[in-house]
Amino acid sequence: MQNFFQILVSGISVGMIYGVIAFGYQLTFATSKTLNFGQGEALTLGALVGLTCVNFLIGLHLGNLAAYLIALPFVFAFGLLQGAVVERLGVRQAMKTKSEAGWIMATIALGIIFKNMAENIWGKDPLKFPSPLSENPLTIAGVNVRPMEIAIVLGALAMMLAVETFNRRSIYGKAVVATSNDRDAAGLMGINTPLVITFSYALSSLAAALAGVLIAPITLTGANMGAALGLKAFAVAIIGGLSSGFGVVAGGLILGITESMTGFYFDTGYKDVPGLILLLLVLSLKPAGLFGKTAIKKV
Repeated sequence: MQNFFQILVSGISVGMIYGVIAFGYQLTFATSKTLNFGQGEALTLGALVGLTCVNFLIGLHLGNLAAYLIALPFVFAFGLLQGAVVERLGVRQAMKTKSEAGWIMATIALGIIFKNMAENIWGKDPLKFPSPLSENPLTIAGVNVRPMEIAIVLGALAMMLAVETFNRRSIYGKAVVATSNDRDAAGLMGINTPLVITFSYALSSLAAALAGVLIAPITLTGANMGAALGLKAFAVAIIGGLSSGFGVVAGGLILGITESMTGFYFDTGYKDVPGLILLLLVLSLKPAGLFGKTAIKKV
C-alpha cells in the first residue's frame, strides 16, 4: 500500500500538469472553437524564460525561492504576449475566412518556429532548473513527497481558481463567459469578441507557461520538453471534454495516475498505452468527452 500511495502522489502531480495545459486548450475552444496546437512550445518557452530570469536573479545573490517568485510575473507576462501573438498571426485571419485548416496549420507552424527559436537561443541540450524548494522529500504517513510536487498541485489549483473567480466576479470575465456561450449574440450585445478571443489565447499560453515553470524544477528544461506534454494534454482535453473546465482537470488526473500505475506495476514502456486506449474508447463511445456536453445544433 505504501508503494501504491507513493505512485498515486506522483501520478497526481503529473496529472495536474496535464490538466493545466489542457485547461489552456479548453479556454480557447470555449471562446473561438479553435485550439493552439503550439501549447507544448508555450510551456517550453515559459520554462526557459523562467530559467533565464531565475539564473539572472541568483547571480544577484538572491536565494532560489526569492528568485523563482520574482521571475513568475515575467514568465506570466511573456506567456500572455506569446499567446496574443499566436492568435493575431495564426488564428484571426483563418477565423475570418472560416478556414479550419488555416488555424490548425498556422498554430502548428508557429509552434515549430518557437521551438527553433528556443533551440537557437538556449541550445538543444537539457538544462538544470534551480529548484526553489528543498529537493529532499517530506515523509507524510509513510509516503515520500517532494515539496515541488506539492507546489505543482497548489499552483495548478490556484491558477484555475483565479480564472474561475475572474470569470464570475469581473465584468471582463463575464464578457468571456458570454462569448463562450454564444459568440454571435455576445457581439450583438456590444462585446468585443475578437479581443475576448485574443485574451483567451493569451490566458491559454500563460497557463502553459505556468505549467512549464512548475514542472521544470523536477525535470530537465530544454527546447524539446513541451512536445510530448502538449500532445498528452490534448489527449486529456479530449478525454475530459473540451467543453468542461472541470473535465480537463479530471482527465489530467486520470491520465497521470494511469500512467504512473502502469509504469510501476507493469513496465515503463507500456505507460502510455492505457491512456491511448481510453482516448480511443472516449472517441468511440462519448466523443464530447467524459464530462463534456454534446452541442445540439438547431437547423
